[in-house]
Amino acid sequence: MIRVVLVDDQTLVRQGIRSLLELAGDIAIVAEASDGEDGVAVITRERPDVVLLDVRMPRKGGLDVLRELQAADALPPTILLTTFDDDDALLEGVKWGARGYLLKDVSLERLTDAIRAVAAGGSVIRPAITERVLRGLEHVARDFDALSPPDALTKRELEVLRLMAGGYSNREIAEALGTAEGTVKNHTSSILSKLGVRDRTRAVLRALELGYL
Repeated sequence: MIRVVLVDDQTLVRQGIRSLLELAGDIAIVAEASDGEDGVAVITRERPDVVLLDVRMPRKGGLDVLRELQAADALPPTILLTTFDDDDALLEGVKWGARGYLLKDVSLERLTDAIRAVAAGGSVIRPAITERVLRGLEHVARDFDALSPPDALTKRELEVLRLMAGGYSNREIAEALGTAEGTVKNHTSSILSKLGVRDRTRAVLRALELGYL
């Protein structure tokens, strides 16, 4: 059974998601919270397999919850619940460890698939949100040349890229992959060069655009 904590200030949203997940035989909401402050306490207490976390909440927003739990090394795999108005939070959420985003009017199939994917170590990015973010950043120029389409990333570079998208530092990536931090830095430099970008944020955007994430 995949244990889920749901944190959202909208009662109807919580009721709707709970009703949907009651139809899934392998997923259960073990606790709820109606704001970020209570959410941190509930997540810390329950240590769930997956967190469904609203971006905009009173007392403490979803991004603040991510930062606090990550700083305490207590952040479970987390999916942010959002609306189209929250596109600007996508990369910030990724930076602080969110594994993906879902719209609040998500279907049962999309919701359960996302929870299962994240619980298994994957990530989920809602395509419609991704497209809006990419369109909004079309003005960002590349900072050095890259092939279009770019050179293919190696298997290890893809692993590094996915961990980068999860907000992990070079040191954390090195520990996760069992390699040296200097090696991760070399992989990161190669990824940036191949994607034609100057930093991790643009690398994640370009990777989303190309379907790597």
